[in-house]
Amino acid sequence: MAVLTFRNEPQINWREKENKDRIRHALNNVKEQFSREYPLYVGTQEIFTDKKLPSYNPSDHEEIIGFVSQANTERVEEAILAARKSFLTWQLKSFEERASYLFKAAEVMRSQKFELMAWQIYEAGKNWTEAEGELNEAIDFLEMYGRKAIEIGEGKDLIRLPGIDNRLEYTPLGVGAIIPPWNFPLAIVVGMTVSAIVTGNTVLLKPASLTPVIAVKFMEIMKAVDLPEGVINFVPGPSREIGDYMVAHKDVNFVSFTGSKDAGLHIDEVAHTRIPGQKWIKRVVAEMGGKNGVVVDKSADLSSAAEGIVSSAFGYQGQKCSAGSRAIVHESIYEQLIDEVVERARSLRIGPGYENNEVGPVIDEKAFEKITEYIQIGKEEATLVFGGKSDKEAGYFIEPTIFKDVNSNSRIMKEEIFGPVLAICKVTDIKEGIEIYNNTEFGLTGAIYTNKRDQIEYARKHMDCGNLFINGKCTGAMVGVQPFGGYYMSGTGSKTGCLEYLLNFVKAKTVSENL
Repeated sequence: MAVLTFRNEPQINWREKENKDRIRHALNNVKEQFSREYPLYVGTQEIFTDKKLPSYNPSDHEEIIGFVSQANTERVEEAILAARKSFLTWQLKSFEERASYLFKAAEVMRSQKFELMAWQIYEAGKNWTEAEGELNEAIDFLEMYGRKAIEIGEGKDLIRLPGIDNRLEYTPLGVGAIIPPWNFPLAIVVGMTVSAIVTGNTVLLKPASLTPVIAVKFMEIMKAVDLPEGVINFVPGPSREIGDYMVAHKDVNFVSFTGSKDAGLHIDEVAHTRIPGQKWIKRVVAEMGGKNGVVVDKSADLSSAAEGIVSSAFGYQGQKCSAGSRAIVHESIYEQLIDEVVERARSLRIGPGYENNEVGPVIDEKAFEKITEYIQIGKEEATLVFGGKSDKEAGYFIEPTIFKDVNSNSRIMKEEIFGPVLAICKVTDIKEGIEIYNNTEFGLTGAIYTNKRDQIEYARKHMDCGNLFINGKCTGAMVGVQPFGGYYMSGTGSKTGCLEYLLNFVKAKTVSENL
């Protein structure tokens, strides 16, 4: 199979009227499909259950996107059996053949680009740009992982001895549980799922309860490209009922999770408790968020730094695991930079994502209440300089909120908030700034703005994060360009968007043939 060099999906030119018309048409078309019912996909079956979960529009919480059938443990058991049956044949297909399904799916996504964006805009509360970025990332995962799987399939030549041919080959693990988050309901669903299946595994996909309809759209695409039945088994359902059941099951070989720290640590504990009859140690691949920050030196370009801080803190309402919720600023430029950050934040329009406002809703009432509680904590711990208002009458809207003079050990400086709240503190030099940056239990993304080479090199060595951005915002890592993932309480250190990520889902096998 001839495989061209990987290239990231090009961005839409939103200055062109044709593209604006296409997204508006897609938004209207998708809205006409609201309140439909969606099934489970288990082996060859499409199953509509009596219990269905409504998915709501966070911009208008009276509006129901769709009703998604819910699995129980009995259905999960059926899905595990279907996955194990499918694994017997799927594992024997070549890496090239499995990759071909990913390439076909990428083409279908391109043909449905505006409609898929519309589903994200409604169900996840994204604006046009955020929805496009996520869709492009999903396509990039399909294209990248397909190509890298083919490379893995070629195996590795080892040291040759006279009369012995030695090869290192890779074989799949078996059946996996895929548990993605709600904040990137297409890109992360796609990346987590296809990385596992392209390497020969079969999976149970349990989508996030807040954004399940988008995950259904992914399943519809994989059915459209004739992926064999049982390779992906779609089992949405309540975490307390089916989550632990899947993770602990003796016939599940690995778990791939993205979400909160608490949920990730719980999954890790359950997965590594051996069940009678289980003959392998489960692998857990986990990404669990962060308390990321932007460090700014007095030598930095202040306009660029302010732009990066605002984009990192308030892009998608601060609901990215990479969101920069802290700014750590040199004392000599402190007030000047805060003024510019506040001015930029004040210019952000707040409202529904389908109207393409810069700041949309947070995902649901639970998130709304938690974030507003942190804003109250911030008012006690620091000085509010902008924002702090919220409104949930129609949608879950929270104004971008900025605190200054924040103590480095305060709660809003160290705890993940997952909303549009920025804490700013003052430091005397960059070394102190990096010490404060490191003073959390997380290690995902970080940024430093400076024009001094020695400070850049110091940051390379001392900032504890999986992704470091120099003179740029700490969000928006691109597939293949900036492999993404962190460590400490941010996860297991796996890097998405590169060949190494696929190695999480295979085991190495050395084959020595006497000639």
